[in-house]
Amino acid sequence: MRSRLSPDAYHRISGIALGLLAMIVVTGGAVRLTGSGLGCSDWPTCEQDQVIPEAEFHGWVEFGNRLLTGLVSVVVVLAVLGSMARNPRRSDLVRLSWGLVAGVLAQIVLGGIVVLSHLNPWLVLGHFALSMVLIGNAVVLRHRSGDHLRVARPPTPTPSDRLRSMATGITLFSVVVLTTGTFVTGSGPHTGSRDDPIPRLPFRPSDIARVHGTTVVLFLVMVAALALAVRRDPTGERLRPRMQALGAVVVLQAAIGWTQYFTGVPELLVGLHLAGATALWATVVSLGLEAREHLPVPEGAPA
Repeated sequence: MRSRLSPDAYHRISGIALGLLAMIVVTGGAVRLTGSGLGCSDWPTCEQDQVIPEAEFHGWVEFGNRLLTGLVSVVVVLAVLGSMARNPRRSDLVRLSWGLVAGVLAQIVLGGIVVLSHLNPWLVLGHFALSMVLIGNAVVLRHRSGDHLRVARPPTPTPSDRLRSMATGITLFSVVVLTTGTFVTGSGPHTGSRDDPIPRLPFRPSDIARVHGTTVVLFLVMVAALALAVRRDPTGERLRPRMQALGAVVVLQAAIGWTQYFTGVPELLVGLHLAGATALWATVVSLGLEAREHLPVPEGAPA
């Protein structure tokens, strides 16, 4: 007999997938910040014919991140199987879950190329950019898998065209903020390896940091403007929880960024800044979904 999975159960699976995908971004940053990027200098093995690293710190940091990638792979496969076993099955959830599988496979291949290229900074940035695409995919999957929960809540008005346009602008500009931030990282002192000389991006760290800081200030202004508009607009009720979360994340992220700049970019603050960038992107994508969404039709009802 064919197994069935409830919408609530699948919503939990999608949440686990999102959490693990966010976690692996942070652990990947830890690999670089501890200088363990070449702790395993080969791929898919650690050292030529050796799968398990020697009892050495950097090797185990890199190998541990690879093991976590394996766990993520299992969970995204479960997300695909769950989307097909979900009752009722929805084609959009099936497509989104397959997107996670494709993204994780691409990450594994690109991660191997990064190692074999001895941490080419452009490829490292591509690795991070692909991670953000995966996070965005996972946020959309998590959001849509919870449609049945939003239908059960008291109805709220659809956000106005003005609020939707402002939310879309923030989503697009957040890509600029994240991109300039990765250029700062790729130009900075944390190369990913403590022993091997690793090339950096062709930017002066101080110059690209100023560019990034300018984009952050503009982003803060845009978030403040949307927060004010949401507060005054009677159709902004649905967006208020997301705006509170975004305001908290962006202020904390800006504080960490400026603190790390004036304290010599210590590893701990860089790691926290990376975690904050992941949280910022996930929150922005979630805000954009809420702004553009009309209330879903209850499952089983005619569209």
